[in-house]
Amino acid sequence: MKKRLSVFWSGRVQGVGFRYTAESAALELGVIGWVRNLPDERVEALCEGTEKTLKAFLERIATGPMKSYIRQVEIHWDKATGEFDDFQIRFY
Repeated sequence: MKKRLSVFWSGRVQGVGFRYTAESAALELGVIGWVRNLPDERVEALCEGTEKTLKAFLERIATGPMKSYIRQVEIHWDKATGEFDDFQIRFY
């Protein structure tokens, strides 16, 4: 069963390659959706996949090269809508 994950990372997460790291993890795991910088200096991702895959995505970000930049993570789960075909970096 597919799930939808909405996640916000805060800390020093802009200007350090965070979105590209998230994109790489998503593409490797088969997660679909998007990631973007927010004006309040957080990074947001909205993605879909199996719960197992989405948890692996979160774990990869939390333990990878960006872990020292993350201060807080806000996660919300919902039902998948099926609106995404791929994963991309969005610009606001």
